[in-house]
Amino acid sequence: MTLVAFDFDGTLSDSEMTVLLGEQYDVADQMESITERAMNDEIDYATSLRERAALLEDLPEARAEQAFGQVYLRQGAADLIEALNDAGVHTAVLTGGFERGVEAALARENVEVDTIVANRLPMADGHLTGEVEGPLIEGTKDTALADLASEVGVDMDDTIAVGDGANDLPMLRVAGKSVGFVPKDAVRPHCQVVVATMDRLKTVLEEDGVL
Repeated sequence: MTLVAFDFDGTLSDSEMTVLLGEQYDVADQMESITERAMNDEIDYATSLRERAALLEDLPEARAEQAFGQVYLRQGAADLIEALNDAGVHTAVLTGGFERGVEAALARENVEVDTIVANRLPMADGHLTGEVEGPLIEGTKDTALADLASEVGVDMDDTIAVGDGANDLPMLRVAGKSVGFVPKDAVRPHCQVVVATMDRLKTVLEEDGVL
């Protein structure tokens, strides 16, 4: 069996969850600036995530749900996930983004992945607390990928990681095959293959015999 692990924001989705949340609170420009610095490896990801979450303190739950409702899979992503599932591949999303946005986007396309490893924005009294919690704040995607591979009985040589930003570098480095999806400049040298569309990624997986 093969395990394919996708990043979400910038990879499976062309949305950026924290920016969508920031638009609900008029802090989107600050969010985007912090995100860009993190994706280019200018500041560490944990710091960037905490800074962005802090900007959302007291955002009402209803407005957070509106933002998550605007998260979409990019063109061709649902078809690719379905093809992988049909082929018996273990599909996973490993993201520093948020469970609720991932789940909303997948449900909209009526598609599922086998595993989601993501962070959460806690709430109190119907508002975001400004904090963030989850396995991929201090934890990194190489550990998440290795743990998942061990759990499902897949050798690391049979794992494929797909990502675009600096926080994807750990899993890209340890995966059996590393695929950059329009990767940032700091990430591109660490990718064995670079693609710009889900259709091209599907072709790569077909050529490799995964599909």
